[in-house]
Amino acid sequence: MTSPQRLFTLALLALTPHTSLAYGRQLRAAVVDARQVQKEYDYVIIGGGTAGLTVADRLTEDGKSTVLVIEYGQLSDSASITTVTGGFAGMNDPKFMYDINSVPQVNLRNRTIAVRAGKVVGGSSAVNAMMTIRGTAEDYDRWGSFFSKSSHWSWQNLLPYFKRALNFVPPNPDVVQSVNITYDTSFWGNTSGVYAAWPSYQYPATTAQMEAFRGLPDVPFVKDSGSGQPGVYWYPTFMDPKKVERSYAKTGHHEVAQKRPNYQLLAEAKVNKILLTGTTATGVSYSPIVSGKPNNDAAQSVIARKEVILAAGGIHSPQILQLSGIGPKKILSAAKIDTLVDLPGVGQNFQDHPMLSSSYQYTKFTPKPSGDDLRTNRTFSTWANEVWAANRTGPSSIATGNAAAWLPFPVISSRSAALSDALAAQDHASYLPADTHPTVAAGYRAQMLSYAAALRNNGTAFYNAVLSGSSTNGIIVDLHPLSRGTVQVDPSDPYAKEPLVDYRALTNPLDAAVMIDILKYTRRYYLDNPATKPWAARENSPGASTTTDEQWASFIARTMSPSEFHPVGTCAMMPLELGGVVDEELKVYGVKGLRVVDGSVMPTLVGANTCQTVYAVAEKAADLIRFGAPKV
Repeated sequence: MTSPQRLFTLALLALTPHTSLAYGRQLRAAVVDARQVQKEYDYVIIGGGTAGLTVADRLTEDGKSTVLVIEYGQLSDSASITTVTGGFAGMNDPKFMYDINSVPQVNLRNRTIAVRAGKVVGGSSAVNAMMTIRGTAEDYDRWGSFFSKSSHWSWQNLLPYFKRALNFVPPNPDVVQSVNITYDTSFWGNTSGVYAAWPSYQYPATTAQMEAFRGLPDVPFVKDSGSGQPGVYWYPTFMDPKKVERSYAKTGHHEVAQKRPNYQLLAEAKVNKILLTGTTATGVSYSPIVSGKPNNDAAQSVIARKEVILAAGGIHSPQILQLSGIGPKKILSAAKIDTLVDLPGVGQNFQDHPMLSSSYQYTKFTPKPSGDDLRTNRTFSTWANEVWAANRTGPSSIATGNAAAWLPFPVISSRSAALSDALAAQDHASYLPADTHPTVAAGYRAQMLSYAAALRNNGTAFYNAVLSGSSTNGIIVDLHPLSRGTVQVDPSDPYAKEPLVDYRALTNPLDAAVMIDILKYTRRYYLDNPATKPWAARENSPGASTTTDEQWASFIARTMSPSEFHPVGTCAMMPLELGGVVDEELKVYGVKGLRVVDGSVMPTLVGANTCQTVYAVAEKAADLIRFGAPKV
């Protein structure tokens, strides 16, 4: 901050009674409107979602560091957020979701894709499917490998933050015994306000579906989902076990921090840009949301004495950087934005988990009770309704389920070595946009070579099948797509419009090959598996006539979604020479006083739902901010 700015701010503070104590450290209220925002804070956090609220909670623990969190969405206790049953109520409420669509996807028959992200205090942790999953150890070791063998970004160095991030509550002993749930508390902690807990009921049919993977060769079974190993396993739910309601960043962090005099949250405000003095971040410009739209005539600014922390997520963090003049010069020039820091990687390296749409149904599903019984068995459904109404127990305490297979590629495919060789031999840059900066292309090549090695071994999960406990199958996911997309400001009206989101689905042709093998393996599980044969599965789609790779590829192009609503990678934590946006301390290259802390910093996707990893990254980021980089 320049000297005149600081003198002016001090004069204002002296004239403002409620900010005069301890240089503004005693704040008036935890939840404020734009009129109550102080002129200065130690830290200003952009985004009150999973990461932003976690960091705010940790930074205010000392009772001294003042923090303002600015969130676009509203503060809400809506039942569509808190409801556990089914897991998706929040995502189906448009009040809490951004309304964004991708550009047409050329390789998906020019379909546009809904870009889903939470627009509410708590962010996507308020609306996600509540699946509490970690990636494999190799996923996190991969991040550090882009820097050095001694990087502090690794499985072993992240594990303490996974433990700190969640409060693990074991499942009820009777449920453990009835369906053979396994877990290991050594991989979990019990101090966080965010809970990883379990439903009070599980369908025996879910156990049967898990055990059916033993009918196929070499499938690993894992005792605990937090162990960093791929395999078939049970996993907990983001749920408060006493209230039987969603546990998320608002309940676990905001509601803790709001009791402190050095924390404030401004909801329903849109950040316009990060303010820079030279190449130092000094504050934030924002506009209050009025009747659902930003009121730019009432735009205000706030000063960050120590740091601005950007935590707006995989879609909006790169947009805000670009609007602030930080990003690829060519993109900024097209949008008539002055380039203050030419940083080619901003908005590049965009990744999400593709979902595949094969459909199977067992015609003689004998394990009982199953998820079908809620619809078909009046006695069972009546009991389920009664116990839920009486004490919030039973099947209605299940969100989206608690069991799945997360399998390495050699387990599902006989051509893992061949595809590995093909990936390593590619001209990787040719599958990126023609004008891609050489450093971004170098980073993409490093990622693809890492994946080429992973395709050969059993340390990285590429295949995910969610088990529903019913006669119909759940979601099938490709955990490590090879194609890379972009997120960039709309040059026609960069400040008013949402960014242009391009998944660039299937631009790397080996993505289709991997997905074909994923779908073929799913067919084997249902139709060519001695453990499922008695259940007489029927293939609804793509159907028995789909046999050649060309037919499979056509089916994928017609039906695949490139998004499981896990956008990452657009502010990648990689070396600058590999197209990185932030360094190992999550500091933005070329800018002082600015960090990014959210899913956008993940250089590569983890083979898991991303929420638990974002919590761990945020916990580690808080320590980096408070204590600096650890010695390794």
